[in-house]
Amino acid sequence: MAKTSNVLTEEFLMDLYKTCMDDEYVLAIVCANMHKEYLPDRDFISLHRSLCNYYNEYRNCPSYSVIKQSLSNSKGAMNLFDDIWETSNGLKQDEAVEQVEMYIKQVRFQKAFKESGEAYNSQEFDKAASILSEYTTWLASFSLRSAEYIDIIGSFQSRFTENRARHNASNKLRPITRFYIDDLDVMNQNQDLRTQLTCILAPTGVGKSHAARWIGKNAAQIDGFNVLHFQLEGSRDEVANAYSASLVSCSSYRYSTGTLRDVDVNKMIEMLKAISGKLYVKSYPKFNARVSTIDIRNGIQNFKKLYGIDPDIVIIDSMDLLTDSSGRKWGENAERHKRISVANDLKDLAVDENVWMVATYQSTIENKEWLNDEKNVLTEYNTAEAKGLSRPLTHLITLNQSDRERKEHTMRVHVAKSRFFEKGETIKIATDFENEMFYDSVRTLNINKMN
Repeated sequence: MAKTSNVLTEEFLMDLYKTCMDDEYVLAIVCANMHKEYLPDRDFISLHRSLCNYYNEYRNCPSYSVIKQSLSNSKGAMNLFDDIWETSNGLKQDEAVEQVEMYIKQVRFQKAFKESGEAYNSQEFDKAASILSEYTTWLASFSLRSAEYIDIIGSFQSRFTENRARHNASNKLRPITRFYIDDLDVMNQNQDLRTQLTCILAPTGVGKSHAARWIGKNAAQIDGFNVLHFQLEGSRDEVANAYSASLVSCSSYRYSTGTLRDVDVNKMIEMLKAISGKLYVKSYPKFNARVSTIDIRNGIQNFKKLYGIDPDIVIIDSMDLLTDSSGRKWGENAERHKRISVANDLKDLAVDENVWMVATYQSTIENKEWLNDEKNVLTEYNTAEAKGLSRPLTHLITLNQSDRERKEHTMRVHVAKSRFFEKGETIKIATDFENEMFYDSVRTLNINKMN
């Protein structure tokens, strides 16, 4: 059922064009039936033209960056597209088709009513009647939904196009909806994390790498997603051993030193056979002077060619060690702009590859006294040179830990920014880093019961 009988609003059009970015069937309907004279202004017309040009050439939905680039000559259309991308929710397929039909009917009626009235006021009574008659005849024959009688020959091409679009739309990738921290997952309310950029901010030693690996290992192990992890700090063996230990919840020290009992190892190997997802790590040399977002993009493409696997989640540890795709040599005074540019590159890459991009970032607050006050939490103002870094981010999640909490193996996870659920929440969690568990759900439940 339609949300509202009044579809002649910008809100409806924004939801509709967001749907066109994801649903090929709806895009095909819109391109075939929505004419530029039905749209309210030049910005919507530019966006509509860009979408239709792409669809008519490639017969599928475009990526965010392709449309953004095609609108580069129209600042108003670019701003409109950004507003649609960041604020619109989209529509269900049947709802979208029903409301497009209603929209076109109402626009055509307004046009016919206006022209008929103008003819009547000019004493052109026959013309006024003819305009209304033509509209009534058109209205009786126009429908975007399934007709009772189908003209097989006349509708051959349009039905084929719709069948292909509907089939492709039904084979979309599974949504990614979990952070694998219970309270955060409740807040997210099953919102799809694909195309989003999540940053985990923490001081050194608190556990941002543990948090990133926690997402990676659970996504592969529990939900069967394919994870590609880029390691920019620490050794390759260190991260590989940590991931391996986390998959079986054992001590990374005992795994890395080979001191696990053979009988336990055999059980672990059998356990790993049940995992349907894939987990790959790409590590860069410890003293690699220059890794850019182009290297990340190329790394994803090479991975897809080598293994024939599209990643669902890409993890970057750590984002502050990257440089951007411009090739520019940034001076010390431009460090802020470089880091913002890196974040923008990663957000675009998340959209282009249809992945959830998870990146870690080291905070610059090292004041022990401030950190030990458990009323304080890190926010977007603790990203040092990169004031404004948070703008491209979908989520900024900060990890906060006092000396007391470190001894207790607990911390506070703070939602400093979120586009899709309320920010400002702080969650108390328990950890078990010895067994590579960033989030110990049983202990977390117990400590929260006590508080």
